Amino acid sequence: MRQISVSPSKLEKFIEEVLAKAGTRGDVAGHVAKGLVQASVRGVDSHGVRLFPHYMASVKAGRINPDPAYKFERTSASTGRFDADHTFGHAAGIESARKAVDLAKEAGTGSIAVFNSTHFGAAAYFTLEIAKHGMIGLSFTHADSLMKTYAGKRAFLGTNPISFAAPVEGEEPFCLDMATTLYNFNKIKQLRERKHPAPGGVGADTEGNDTTDAEKIAMLLPIGGHKGYGLSLMVEVLCGILTGMPYGPNISSMFKAPLSQKRFLGHFICAMRIDCFQEEKVFKRRMAALLNELRNEPPMEKGIPVQVAGDPEKKSAAQRMKEGIPMAAQEAEAFTKLSAEYGVEFV
Repeated sequence: MRQISVSPSKLEKFIEEVLAKAGTRGDVAGHVAKGLVQASVRGVDSHGVRLFPHYMASVKAGRINPDPAYKFERTSASTGRFDADHTFGHAAGIESARKAVDLAKEAGTGSIAVFNSTHFGAAAYFTLEIAKHGMIGLSFTHADSLMKTYAGKRAFLGTNPISFAAPVEGEEPFCLDMATTLYNFNKIKQLRERKHPAPGGVGADTEGNDTTDAEKIAMLLPIGGHKGYGLSLMVEVLCGILTGMPYGPNISSMFKAPLSQKRFLGHFICAMRIDCFQEEKVFKRRMAALLNELRNEPPMEKGIPVQVAGDPEKKSAAQRMKEGIPMAAQEAEAFTKLSAEYGVEFV
């Protein structure tokens, strides 16, 4: 098949219907479909719809529970623990983000430790949900051992992403969503599929040596050397130690472990009520001023403007909502197979 573009609404409908045919509960299917499509619309293709066939294989094999029995324990006025019952991380994350918002409405802040979960996709999905409620959102998750340990020769920690979002007057929320490595491994998989090399300084081979050969990359390099390594460790404390889940090399691999094996992932999600610190409309106005002042800084190179975190994603969203989400031939073929298997029309 050739590369195609598909409208976000059609992709969301297709994903929901396939999930339903596979026995996924309606609320769970809706969260997953929205999360995957949002990531692709925002240009975060590594965590977007391309992962859907992998998730479906995980449902079939028993790793992901399509009909979870959630358990939530409120442990104080502003904290809680959420047992995801091994469902999709997208669903567990959104449910927890909403509980964090509910706690924050009462207590000023809400912090939820999520456990017994699976891969939750793009961390921005949850912080943007919180920002819709006029609050500051933070989300974290850990991942299997893929980051080369600083000064070490093998991986111990994961890419362990961090997301922060805050509402802004006159535009979509400010949103930072970053791995603690220069690339995430789904991006390396994309490069492999397209037979492209990786940039220098992104990955290392099995011996810990830097390489640009995407096929040979076995570990990912931390952002800022020891600083990215430190940030990854911070996330591991929040998502592995604090939640009671496995940590570092004890986490089962997303792609290499049998798909029947549960992953026991942890996430940590926080909501902060702005009006506990400053009037909300004043905060939003000052956020807009801050971002626009930064964007108006003189660029180093003509034609390459200064941007802030989330600007490329906002540009991608504006374009892809009109033109559709591009799908590489291999991705379109995988969706076509799902269409035939589940009897749901694709395109």
